[in-house]
Amino acid sequence: MVWFRAFLVTCTLSILVYTGVTISAHGWNLLPIFFGDMAAMAWPGQFNFDFFTFLLLSGLWTAWRNDFTLGGLALGLVAVLGGMLFLSIYLTLLGFRHRNDIEAMILGMRRARRRSAAVS
Repeated sequence: MVWFRAFLVTCTLSILVYTGVTISAHGWNLLPIFFGDMAAMAWPGQFNFDFFTFLLLSGLWTAWRNDFTLGGLALGLVAVLGGMLFLSIYLTLLGFRHRNDIEAMILGMRRARRRSAAVS
């Protein structure tokens, strides 16, 4: 778990630095470029589309993990918009919250308890 946390912290810091440099050079104009590349139907757009499906999966998992509650849906939206910056922070916090219980981190406490009860 130590190496996983180190990876997540490295991702968080490197994305923050890279994003800061990109914003200072190009401004906040991400969405027209992101979706414009997809509309052009070339390799940058293919990469963006592939990445966008990962973002959607991340948001869906986040909402599902939180039982599709209002808060879970809000977190799912933040996951879609925040990408790995959100996910790296979220998983780091979950790791501390669940004291390295990977099942509880991934499934949520209710599902993890139900799963362990079924196995017993």
